[in-house]
Amino acid sequence: MKNLAPHEIVSALDRYIVGQNDAKRSVAVAIRNRWRRQQLPEGMREDVGPKNILMIGPTGVGKTEIARRLANLVGAPFVKVEATKYTEVGYHGRDVESMIRDLLDRAIAMVRSEHTEVVRVEAERLAEEQLLDALMPSVDSPTEDADGDVADRRHRSREKMRTRLREGAMEDKLIDLSVERKAAPTAMFATIGADTGDPGVQDFLERLMPSDSKRRRVPIREARSIIFDQQCDKLIDVEKVNEMAIQRTESGGIIFLDELDKLGSSDRAHGPDISRQGVQRDLLPIVEGSTVTTRHGVVRTDHVLFIAAGAFHGSKPSELMPELQGRFPIRVELDDLNREDFQRILTEPENALTKQQIALMGTEGVELSFTGGAIAAMAEIAAQVNQSSQSIGARRLYTIMERVTESLSFDASERGGEKVTIDEDYVRGRLAEITADEDLSRFIL
Repeated sequence: MKNLAPHEIVSALDRYIVGQNDAKRSVAVAIRNRWRRQQLPEGMREDVGPKNILMIGPTGVGKTEIARRLANLVGAPFVKVEATKYTEVGYHGRDVESMIRDLLDRAIAMVRSEHTEVVRVEAERLAEEQLLDALMPSVDSPTEDADGDVADRRHRSREKMRTRLREGAMEDKLIDLSVERKAAPTAMFATIGADTGDPGVQDFLERLMPSDSKRRRVPIREARSIIFDQQCDKLIDVEKVNEMAIQRTESGGIIFLDELDKLGSSDRAHGPDISRQGVQRDLLPIVEGSTVTTRHGVVRTDHVLFIAAGAFHGSKPSELMPELQGRFPIRVELDDLNREDFQRILTEPENALTKQQIALMGTEGVELSFTGGAIAAMAEIAAQVNQSSQSIGARRLYTIMERVTESLSFDASERGGEKVTIDEDYVRGRLAEITADEDLSRFIL
């Protein structure tokens, strides 16, 4: 994982997320504390747990984006889960331990990708040789006296073929390729695996399913990727990948637990709200620190960082189990977004919607630009609709932008070479009918 100071983390997050400085500072300190913990003596290190964070704020204000960008920034395994998707043990549904297995799967993919880069050159070389073998199957020399000449001619022919292959002149040529695939589990096996929830049982059942190699006739452009993956499988030490992934999960994993507020108290006692207290009880040991058995090994959750989030509109964090509340010592309230925030969101981040649209239209040869008045109008309408109907935060801007640029997007392929400027009048004209009709704006925007 990358070692970044808190102010570096906040500065990096500022490139993509407007405002919410308190939340950015909290996650930056939480990540820095991980590095600090690694510098402690071993005996003390184990006693220093992560300072889990509870983000409180309405939808669309950046809770998920902060956590996701943070994980990408430091190279940590990350999964986002919704608390409402889990059920108490004994009920049909996903058990809470599955979030740890998902996190480990993500870590394995990350480590494998890194190892793939290490063996890439050798894997590509072997893949090329295998492609040449398929294109030029070996044949016995006609006579012993001609062995040298035949071998020399074959070598020259192979090198010519190699040149053509590297130049991309044979991408559509079909070759026979052996592809190993695992038979799909039967309905009975799949049901047994899902009902037990035990990864050991599921892994055992998967191993029982036969695998077979099927000959396929595929173009070289597709075969190259398949053979490359096969060669990587041979060159990469799977056990080492799993071992490193488990270590990375335990010391650097981040789980974003969304909709935690919906596990709080409710007037309803039946239906989909059943066992929500039970889910909290099942979550508690995972967040406190426990061991979870996976098909790749045992994972300790003592130092996994949990970032929980919820709107808490009709409830309060105090309605959660006291023990669970205590496992989220850092509380951060995120601000709702106003018109000024929307203006900044449309222009400042590196991935701002206006920049995305300009780049998209540029692929068609259309030079698109937005005036300051256009941006101000879109921000004003977004704030207005959020206030008059259900607020969905910055997500409102996506719908507004698509509505504004819909006609241009449709005709862009026929308008190459044009310069198009979207101004305030154009924006208000495109959105006039919708903003004038409150019921319609709720439906469309």
